[in-house]
Amino acid sequence: MKEFVVIHDYLVTEAIVGDWDGDEEIVAEKVNEIYHTLYDLAEEDIETEILEQLLALVWDNWIGQDVMPDLESDDIYDWCRHILDNREQHLAQENYLAQEN
Repeated sequence: MKEFVVIHDYLVTEAIVGDWDGDEEIVAEKVNEIYHTLYDLAEEDIETEILEQLLALVWDNWIGQDVMPDLESDDIYDWCRHILDNREQHLAQENYLAQEN
């Protein structure tokens, strides 16, 4: 259930995102926007463990991407929607589903 996931546990600060040549604040804001968007788009009855695993994909997929400072909200929404719509594929790629069985 979505309400059991505390989104604030995932949010990052400038210090956590590392060196982005002066864009650390922007990158932290973008990462946090991705976390919030994914959480907000997730259905209310999503399994807690599945949502946690999907949220874990955010850091793994985005933190090293050069596009982070220039990422638009529409792109964030589209990525989050894609992740939620194709969760089985993405979790299988990360071996989350294999670990459950």
